[in-house]
Amino acid sequence: MAIRNITKGFARVLGFLLLSICFYFVVAFVLSSVPVNADFKECEKEAVEIHILTNGVHTDLVLPYRNQYMDWSKWVNPSQTKSGDSSAVNVAFGWGDKGFYLETKSWDELKLSTAFKAAFYLGSSAMHVSFYKKLRESTSCRKICVSKESYLKLVQYISQRFETDSAGVPKQIVGAAFTNHDAFYEAKGKYSLFYTCNTWANEGLKSAGLKACYWTAFKGGIFDQYAGDQWMAR
Repeated sequence: MAIRNITKGFARVLGFLLLSICFYFVVAFVLSSVPVNADFKECEKEAVEIHILTNGVHTDLVLPYRNQYMDWSKWVNPSQTKSGDSSAVNVAFGWGDKGFYLETKSWDELKLSTAFKAAFYLGSSAMHVSFYKKLRESTSCRKICVSKESYLKLVQYISQRFETDSAGVPKQIVGAAFTNHDAFYEAKGKYSLFYTCNTWANEGLKSAGLKACYWTAFKGGIFDQYAGDQWMAR
């Protein structure tokens, strides 16, 4: 009888978990299909070119490294990367869970403890910054021409997520990098099932008045908003 009760209890817990997972994906699909700022039109005069970039899972917001409105070299600098190459034209920002970033180089290395902490607000976050000399448009890299006002809102959104020291300088996580052209910094906020790296990127686009979706945990909710636009390879 005791074994039967344990089995029933286990089945109920398993059923609840499966139902919760299904509900999560259904909600994610529905809310990511709801467009926000759908009437946004790309600027043609005095526009600033930004990009959204994905590796298939994660979305980065990519901005000019220097322009008349913002010089990111005073905030993050290629000299802080392994290469020290100062010829960057674009800088990409990706917010996410620090444990995932620094402890999980591949899915094979994912630990249950890391996933659990990330899913339930128990970890800390980091900002991944990558420097690029050239970007080529594709289905994973979309150029968006925005106004000065939208650009400055996006700059503010990104810069406010960095943890800074008493002098207002972002705190670099020394020695942490994926390549010779990137660096990691301490960041504010908590990653979770309901606020992922893609949620962060989507919220940034929304804050700047750019096309986005109501809510998304996945990159598709962002890139689907631009799927009907003309892609211009260069």
